[in-house]
Amino acid sequence: MSQRSLNILITGAGSGVGRGLAHCFTANGHRLFLTDVNPQGLAETVASLGAHSVRVSTHPADITSAAQIKTIFESLASQRIDVLINNAGLQFVAPVSGFPEERWDLLFDVMLKGAFLMTQSVLPIMRKNGFGRIVNIGSIHALIASPFKSAYVAAKHGLLGLSKVVALETGDADITMNTICPAYIRTPLVDAQIAAQAKSHGLSEKEVIDKIMLEPMPKKAFISIEEVAATAEFLMSHEARNITGQAIAIDGGWTSR
Repeated sequence: MSQRSLNILITGAGSGVGRGLAHCFTANGHRLFLTDVNPQGLAETVASLGAHSVRVSTHPADITSAAQIKTIFESLASQRIDVLINNAGLQFVAPVSGFPEERWDLLFDVMLKGAFLMTQSVLPIMRKNGFGRIVNIGSIHALIASPFKSAYVAAKHGLLGLSKVVALETGDADITMNTICPAYIRTPLVDAQIAAQAKSHGLSEKEVIDKIMLEPMPKKAFISIEEVAATAEFLMSHEARNITGQAIAIDGGWTSR
C-alpha cells in the first residue's frame, strides 16, 4: 500500500481515541489539525506528542456550533485538508425511562450533528482539491445495541446512514466516507462506562469488563488505538478509493454471533 503524508483534521483530539490517533498519525509523518471543545485537553495532547508536535496545530471549538466550525475552516483556509476524522464523542448511561432529554440532545449534537456539520464544511475543499477521505470513528454500537445506551447507540447508527448518503453524493469524485466500528477501547471514556454500568447493573467493575464488555467477543480483548489507526490509514489510501459508505468492524468476532 502506497501512502503519502496527508493533512488530517481530527475532532475530539483532546483525550482518549483522538489523542491516541494523533500519536499514531504523527509518527507516520502526517500533518494534523486538532480540534476539541477543551483547549487544555488539546494542549496536553500536543505536549504528549513530543518532537512530533511540530507537525500539529490546534483549533479549539465546539463542533455542535456551525459558527465555531466556520471559524475552524477560516483558520485553515490556506491549508490543504485531505482527511477528516469525525471522532468527537461522549457517553451517558441510563434506561430509556429515565434518560434526560438534555443528555440525549447533547450526545446527538456532538456525535451526529457535529459530524454532519464538519462533513458539510470539508466537502467543498475536498472537491476543489480532487481528493478526500472522511473517516467516522463509530463503535460496535453502530451495528448492535446495548441496554442503557439509547442516545449513543442511535447516534452511532446515524453515522452509518450519513456516510452512505455522502458516499452516493461523492461517487463522481475521489472522495470516500466510511465508519470504523471498534468494540471497546480502553480509554477514559470506557473507564467511565465501566463505573456507570457497574452501578446500573449492580455488578463489580471487573464483572462489567468480563461479563458485559468482553463476554460477547470471541477474542476476549480490548481493541487497541493502533488497530483503529491502521484501519484509518488504509481507508485514507489510494488503494481504498472504492471503499465508501461502509462500516468496518474491529470487534474480535462480536458481530459474527
